[in-house]
Amino acid sequence: MTSTRPYLIRALYEWIEDNGLTPHILVDAEAPGVTVPKQHVREGQIVLNINSAAVRDLRLGNDWIEFSARFGGVARAIQIPVVAVLAIYAHENGQGMAFGEEKGGDEPPPPGSPPPDKPDKPARPDRRPALKIVK
Repeated sequence: MTSTRPYLIRALYEWIEDNGLTPHILVDAEAPGVTVPKQHVREGQIVLNINSAAVRDLRLGNDWIEFSARFGGVARAIQIPVVAVLAIYAHENGQGMAFGEEKGGDEPPPPGSPPPDKPDKPARPDRRPALKIVK
């Protein structure tokens, strides 16, 4: 099954913005694939404001979070694997969600790469579909 993390991030992002608050994400800056300004990393983590007014071209995908933002007046492209997001919360009141470590630990494919092929389900010619009338 796919991870619930990207769906929860999108839902909480929308909920925070709908309530007029500022969504922030806490990111493991040392996770593979994280592209953030290293000078803003503290103790291996970085907090990023992902408010629609603070970033451009925000994409909250299933594998990656991508956007561009200005740091010290310089525009930077930010790429974060969803598995590197440790929490999403409202800056003003701290309401949100922290995430535990996910099992598997595989690095997601690079952004823009085609999705991996899904294995075909084995054919089961010995079983026929069964329908049942429910009253």
